[in-house]
Amino acid sequence: MKPREKVLLVVVLGVIACTAATLIHFRSNQRLGEPGIRSTPTEGALRRAIELPQAVPGYIVSNRPTDQIVVDALPADTSFGQALYADLAGRMIQVNVVMMGTDRTSIHKPQFCLTGQGWVIDEARSVPEVVSLSRPQPVDLPVMKLVASRTVEVNGTKSSLSGIYVYWFVADKACTASHSERMWWMARHLVQTGELQRWAYVSYFMPCRPGQEETAFEAIKKLIRVTVPEFQTAWPAPVQPALH
Repeated sequence: MKPREKVLLVVVLGVIACTAATLIHFRSNQRLGEPGIRSTPTEGALRRAIELPQAVPGYIVSNRPTDQIVVDALPADTSFGQALYADLAGRMIQVNVVMMGTDRTSIHKPQFCLTGQGWVIDEARSVPEVVSLSRPQPVDLPVMKLVASRTVEVNGTKSSLSGIYVYWFVADKACTASHSERMWWMARHLVQTGELQRWAYVSYFMPCRPGQEETAFEAIKKLIRVTVPEFQTAWPAPVQPALH
């Protein structure tokens, strides 16, 4: 081996060793941050109970257990919350919360959830949005709206179905609708503080007829306004009043 090649090999091995040592240091010394949603410890379990609102005026609320296949596929300290909200018009909106523990693989790109269930995402119509809240203070909650479709068969007849999927991420003192921004914030926070942020992934989903996507989104926004202030505790910067 030539002298130059030996030097390059030593440098590469040194970088690998330093990287491994850094990762080991962070893993052994990191502490887990506080959640950005309300949750309580469960006796004898690594998971926490996520407290989705149970009494919401104008809605019938039913809790739904998380599919066992999902529970088994994610790390043992992943926490779940799931409920179905039906309004007076009979429209049903499913609310899901997945919160990580010490293993960041608990949360993945939300698009996988839809495509894994046979939905096709319309990328051209899927855009970032904001939902204006008045409680607990005026804030613009950043969300990502996905418009999706699929073909369903009922009694041998096939028809098209649309769906609106709205999601965002929240941790203590942090809130974003961007998966890449969440990953960057988590890495930066860990390096700066030694604390692993405990991110939760919140989603609202409503199926609808093709052409009714905007009506469905308005229904989801209405439910977000009355439910999210009851279980979320971290927010983006407050809306600043306009100067006159």
